[in-house]
Amino acid sequence: MKPPYISLVFRRFSRRATARIVLAVSAALFTFNLSAAYPERFVWVFGWGLGRDSDVPEITQVLDTAAQHGINGAVVSFGLDTLCQHDAAYFRRLAAVRKACEKDKLELIPSVFSIGYGGGILAHDRNLAEGLPVEDAPFVVKNGEARLAPDESVRLANGGFEDFAGNRFKGYGFHDQPGEISFADTEVKHSGRASLRMENFTANPYGHGRVNQEVRVQPHRCYRVSVWVKTEGLRPANAFRLLVLAGDRDLAPREFNPPATTDWRRLTMLFNSLEFDRVLLYAGVWGGKAGKFWLDDWSIEEVGPVNVLRRPGTPVAVRGEDGTTTYAEGKDYAPLRDPNFSPWSDSGEAPPLKILPDGRIQEGARLRVSWYHSMLINDSQVTVCMAEPEVYAIIDHEAKLLAERLHPRRVMLNMDEVRMGGTCQACRGRDMGELLGECITKQAQAIRRYSPGAEVYVWSDMLDPNHNAHGNYFLVNGDFTGSWKHIPKDLVIAVWGGAPREKSLKFFADQGFQTLVSCYYDADDLNDVNGWLAIARPLPRVLGFMYTPWQRKYALLPAFGDLLQGASGK
Repeated sequence: MKPPYISLVFRRFSRRATARIVLAVSAALFTFNLSAAYPERFVWVFGWGLGRDSDVPEITQVLDTAAQHGINGAVVSFGLDTLCQHDAAYFRRLAAVRKACEKDKLELIPSVFSIGYGGGILAHDRNLAEGLPVEDAPFVVKNGEARLAPDESVRLANGGFEDFAGNRFKGYGFHDQPGEISFADTEVKHSGRASLRMENFTANPYGHGRVNQEVRVQPHRCYRVSVWVKTEGLRPANAFRLLVLAGDRDLAPREFNPPATTDWRRLTMLFNSLEFDRVLLYAGVWGGKAGKFWLDDWSIEEVGPVNVLRRPGTPVAVRGEDGTTTYAEGKDYAPLRDPNFSPWSDSGEAPPLKILPDGRIQEGARLRVSWYHSMLINDSQVTVCMAEPEVYAIIDHEAKLLAERLHPRRVMLNMDEVRMGGTCQACRGRDMGELLGECITKQAQAIRRYSPGAEVYVWSDMLDPNHNAHGNYFLVNGDFTGSWKHIPKDLVIAVWGGAPREKSLKFFADQGFQTLVSCYYDADDLNDVNGWLAIARPLPRVLGFMYTPWQRKYALLPAFGDLLQGASGK
């Protein structure tokens, strides 16, 4: 039976008029339902660090636009986990952003404490980076210093591309389609008489233009790979890769993003051989569309303690060549430290091991030296060790300052893409899912210790078995499966990803978590956002949506806000 007011509508108006009224009522109800169902409508304000006065008006423009279209929260990072290191100008700019949020009635939500992108914590102590082990590398003492005696048999054959017949290069496992995609070029080269040129990528069904070679290495050693690259109209430029593969592992997950057109430049990266004695080196493009590139002077070399880490969980050990004599730091040799160490650089030189004159190590002695080194992933990512106690002392200190400066009611934990772990002495052998959950729990406790009652959000990927919460993940020694079992149930999970992830939203709903859908990701339209709305609508505990760009792309923010308010249904 129709409700009385519906019967009245049908009696008093024509069918066309009735249809218009029903549509209008439906749109109004849709608007009301979206606003009621999704009270949290946030924007991720990304790409500013408050290092310049010009940051403030740029950020304010985003905030004003957001507020005009129904957004009620701004999630910001701004280096808010290094508050003890900022100057007065920074705090003046932060106050201006806070004032703009208050004017626009936007809640300012700090985003802090990244482990996967550990810049904030490493700004306090760069030695807190996760470490990969080098074991028993051979050193020789000369003139009061011990330096690496590398295995000279570890080398890349024909790395200068000098030995070729026609367009085929000796020593390589393959290079794609000689004479069609790969060519010997004697006109353009970095040195010697030739280089390898690649072009015509569309002649390959996958757009490949690659070259590879297997190289024998020593297990648990540190190596540097370098190659000289030149590009001309390369498209897409970010298709270029250098890879070091062993088994099913990528030992050097790096991105270099050379310009589409550039003169010769050297690309360099470090990797640890882990337990492997052979690796496959690759260089080239995957999915190339146009242009060309040249390779020359490709090399691999074993290196000493580059980016050596010094903390309790990354000890240095020095033994005699016989393996039985152990030498003492501070008595037989000086502490092994690199004053120029930067975990974001792969091009540093290894410091020597200084031999103390009154110690037991003699001139000419052969030693076995073990240490841990940091690892750069992609172009800027350095992971923090989650098991080192000093990490949590820093988090506690910064959580206190955050409460004093901002008095937050909500805080986002930047616990995404933790791509290393389980490899240093502090965390080796730990259940990585349990350790990750323990890390998130301690961060939430620190926030609430100084901001009682604060609602804490966390990125979803490391807690989602449909995303990154699994084994065989980048350089992690262990398995993140089950991480979601080790965090407080009152955390809000910020579910993210490019395409709509129905399995992810449903997984967290089934686990009893509330969620925030973090979507958009620099697309040219809101099709994926509409997809997220569709899959979220029937699910419980979805609190809202966040406009989430990574390239300062805010052109679609007005339409996003209007969509969440139901304006698109009018």
